[in-house]
Parts: sequence; structure tokens; C-alpha cells
Amino acid sequence: MRSRRRPATLASFLLRGARLVPVVGNAANSGPGVQLDVPTDTPMDVLVSDGRVVEIGERLYRPDGVEEHLADGRWLVPGLWDQHVHLGQWTMVSQRLDLTGTRSVEDALDRVARRLAEGPDGAVIGWGHRSAGWTRQPTVRELDEISGQRTVILISGDGHNAWLNSTALRGLRLPQRDGVVSEAEWFQTYPRLVDVVGSDGTSPDAYLNSLREAAAKGVTGLVDLEFDQTLDAWPEREAAGAELLRVKVGAYTDTLPEFLAAGLSTGDPLPGCGPLVTMGPLKIISDGSLNTRTAWCCAPYADSGENGAANLPAAGLRVLMAHASRHGLEVAVHAIGDAAVREALAAYEETRASGTIEHAQLMNREDSRTMARLGIRASVQPAHLLDDRDLTETFWPDRADRCFALRWLHDDGVEVVLGSDAPVSPLDPWDAMAAAVHRSADDREPWHPEQALTVHEALAASTNGLGTVTVGHPGDLALLDADPLPQGSSREQAKSLRSMHVAATWVDGRLAHSDF
Repeated sequence: MRSRRRPATLASFLLRGARLVPVVGNAANSGPGVQLDVPTDTPMDVLVSDGRVVEIGERLYRPDGVEEHLADGRWLVPGLWDQHVHLGQWTMVSQRLDLTGTRSVEDALDRVARRLAEGPDGAVIGWGHRSAGWTRQPTVRELDEISGQRTVILISGDGHNAWLNSTALRGLRLPQRDGVVSEAEWFQTYPRLVDVVGSDGTSPDAYLNSLREAAAKGVTGLVDLEFDQTLDAWPEREAAGAELLRVKVGAYTDTLPEFLAAGLSTGDPLPGCGPLVTMGPLKIISDGSLNTRTAWCCAPYADSGENGAANLPAAGLRVLMAHASRHGLEVAVHAIGDAAVREALAAYEETRASGTIEHAQLMNREDSRTMARLGIRASVQPAHLLDDRDLTETFWPDRADRCFALRWLHDDGVEVVLGSDAPVSPLDPWDAMAAAVHRSADDREPWHPEQALTVHEALAASTNGLGTVTVGHPGDLALLDADPLPQGSSREQAKSLRSMHVAATWVDGRLAHSDF
């Protein structure tokens, strides 16, 4: 295959007349740019050379051969990051049956029946339903009644279970049953989908299209925690031209030996890739989700009297974390329930591993303070609170004030980084920031607004630790048509964030998106 990889040399450009947005750098990962020696209220010229910001000032000289862009007073921020993405699934979602908002088994079945009637022949893959809010749970039998021998696979909106018909169960080599496939069994099954339904839109061109859509939101980097990635996946995509943004590639326990055999530590470039694609963390899923009532909690769920459960024993968690740490890998521990968060932090302290708590959806204040003391980052997806608000009031009514406790985390000194968990929520950092600031997306008042972030804090949590653009920054930049630090009520701020238009995005000094 002929490589379409971009040239190794980095681009240079001069941006004239940009307003530098004052972004407070994250003290735990400050890098250059925490201190600013140029004004943020006066449009400035910004010169990028060989992938780095090298000069900022008024009426800068343009070197020969350097292209020039006119910002016309637009607002300039460091490139945004999504710290938790399942990129393969996000790429496929556009081709799947949308089950978001279905209110019952019958509602979902009606959408499936219409898709089956539309044709063409082949598998129907759905995404987005949340059956925890339905009055009863779905069965294989009733899906069989409308699908015949067509394969039907309906993946829940949180990605933690799937409702399959009998044809799909056989094709995926799963035991027949009348209920859903969930948690560890589903995660182990997911990589086999390609054997049943084909590539389903995961070609390099499809990946590149997803990256372009992200760049149009001002995203310059993401952490890809797709389940089934192998060591050669990204080199093949890059060779076919799917190189645009910075990508940190995560491993799981079943693929970890392959990455370790290549001698990779977190931050190392992947073999066969350019400088944009690097090794990320080891992802460990320590408990389930709220939707499936499998998130591991200290107190029982209100409707079942059960606490959820850990996905692996405490000793197994520690062995994995210590093994990763010895090989220079950070760890990303999925922990949604407060018992899972507590156990993950205990394992971090014992093994001295570094990394993140992914989601940190329900927690106690003492755990927030422990995270700060250990230097563990909180990788949170604020848009999840919009989906889980009503479920929380049903299943965790006595602990809703401890859900998505962003204010605790920030005030306790934890490094908070934002993401989407796409496709669970859209790959849209502005939506994540809006949810963190306002904690509502409808006409209702914010849900536990005492746990909200300010708009300044939400933006800082979206720039991968970098502060206001200054000399020494990477040439990863986003130029905005509006001020990302709007005034007004939290509702007005959220509305402004969600309507943000990105005029241009640069990665390593190269234009990844332009709407000039």
C-alpha cells in the first residue's frame, strides 16, 4: 500500500490579529504558558515555526515562504483535547440505527422493524438505547419475532450491554439466552463484530472523516480507548492517509502483551507511525455502569437492594497496575461507583502507579482528597450527567449530590481533564464544557449546581494542561469566532459554548480545519 503520510517537516505560518484567550494552565501539568507576558485584550500576531509558537507581538515580520492567515480579531486558544474516546465505535455510529431516546421495548422494536423493512439485506446494528429507564427489560424472543434470520445487534448507549437476536448470538459464538449480553462478556465479544457485520465503516477514510469532524470542533488531540486495537492498527491507518490529529492509543489487558513486546511506554511513538500517534495508557474496567446497575457502590441501589460488583478482584487489579507501571505505562481505571473509586485509589497508592480515574461518577469527598494527594487525574465526561440525571434520582436518590463532583475535585487540587466517551456522548468538547458549567441541557434548572465548574475552569480542563497561548507552545491551536469565556448566567454561558464555531484548527503547525 502506498503511504499518504504527510511530510516529516512541520509547517510554519503567521497568524495576524488574534485575541489570546486567558487560559489558566493546569498546575499539575503546567508546561509552558502558565505565565503570560503579552496582553490578552489586544489582537496580536502569532508566528509558528517548525510546529512551535516562536514569537508573539504586534505587527510581526513574516519570514519568506511562510503563509499568512488573518484572524481579524478572532479568539485563539490552545488546541482542545478529548481525553476519552472509543474512536472506532464513534466512526461506526453514523452508519448505525439510532435508538437514542427510545422509551420502551416496544419503541425500540418499532424502530428496528422500520429499519428491517427499509432494507437492504444484511445486519442491523443499533446504538443508543438506555433500558434502565424502561418499565421492563428486553428479550431475545421478541427481537427474533420481528427479525427472522437477519442479524440484529442493539448496543446500549453506555456501551456496557447489547440486545441481540438469536442469529447474532450464534454468529458471535455466544450461548443462547433470553436476556442481554453485558459487561465483561460483551467487552470480550465486541471485537468479533467485524466477523459478523464486516468493517462497518472503519476504513482509514472513515477514520479520517471522524478526525476531520473533531478538528472542526477545535480538537487537536484525543485519547483513543477503543477495545480491540492491535499494534499494527494505527500504522495501517496512517499509511492509508488517516493522520490528522494527535492520538494517544490505549491498550487493554488482552492486547497489553503485544504493546509491551514492542517495548512501548506511555508517550512513545508507535512503531510505523509519525510523531502524532503515541502510546497511551493501559485501560482497566474495574466496574460496570449505572444503566446496567453494575457500577460498584458502597450502598445498595434503591430499586434492587444490590450494590453492583467489581469486574475483577482487588488482587487482580493491583497485579495489572503494578505490571503496567513497571513497564512505564500509565493506567486508566474505569471506576463509576464509589466503591470502585475507593478500591482503585487504594490500588494506586499500593502500587504507586500513575494515571487516571476514568468517569469518577460517584465518589466521597475523602476520595477526592485522596486523588489529589496521590496525583491521580480525574478524567470526567460531564455530558454523561445529562443522560444519567434521571436514572440517578431513581437508583441513587440518596447520593445524587456526590455525582460528577467536579467542584470537589477542582477545589481539592485534583487535575480534572474532560472528554466525551464517544459514542456514549458526542465527540464535542464544547458540549462537555457546557455540561460542566450548567449541568442541564433542557428547561430544568442545573442539577446540583454546587458541583459545577466555572467557564474558565472548564476551558482549562479541555486544553491538555496548557495555559494561554505563548512562546514555546506546540503549534496546536484553535481559532474561534466567539469568546469562549462568555458572560451571563450559567444557562447563557452553556448556550454560547454549544453554539461555538471554530474558524480554524492547526496541529503541529499544519492546518487541520479551516472555515476562513
